[in-house]
Amino acid sequence: MAVDARIIIDNLLSFYDFKDKVIISVGAGGGQFIEYARSAKKVYAVDNDKEALNRLNDNLIKANLDNKFTLIHSEFEDVNLVADVVLFEFCLHEMTNPKAIIFQALTMANDILIADHWTDSEWAYIVDEKEKVINSWDALNSFEFKKVQRFDTVQRFIDYEELY
Repeated sequence: MAVDARIIIDNLLSFYDFKDKVIISVGAGGGQFIEYARSAKKVYAVDNDKEALNRLNDNLIKANLDNKFTLIHSEFEDVNLVADVVLFEFCLHEMTNPKAIIFQALTMANDILIADHWTDSEWAYIVDEKEKVINSWDALNSFEFKKVQRFDTVQRFIDYEELY
C-alpha cells in the first residue's frame, strides 16, 4: 500500500507518548505501524489472522524490533493481559460488539488508543464497511474521550492487484 506510513507514524507519535510503555496492540498483523514501538518497553501484538501475524513477524525482523514484540494469535476477547495502553489498529469497527471490547480494554490498561476510520471515511464507504464504522463510533461515543484528533491521509495503489 502506497500510503506514507511515516506520516501516519509521526502523527501517532505526536498524539501519544509510547516511551517505556507496555502496549497491547490489537489488529497489529501486517506490521504497517510498528515504528511506534521503538521507544516502547514491550508490545503484545494480538491478531486473529495468522497470515497477518506472519507478515508482522517478517516486518519486525527487517526493522530489528522483533525483541520487543510477543505475537499472539487470538481474538481480543480471549486475551487476558495487563499493560499501560491498548492500541486498536484499524480493527475496532471489525469487532462484533465494540462497546464490550472497550470495556474489556479498560480492565487491561489505563489508556486506550484507537486509530480507525471516521464515519465519513471514503475508504469505509468503498470497502462497504461504513455501517461497521458508524456502529463502532456509536459505541465509542458512549465513553468520555481524553483527546480526539482527526488525521486524513490518502492511500495510493500501484495497480488493482495491490488494491485487491
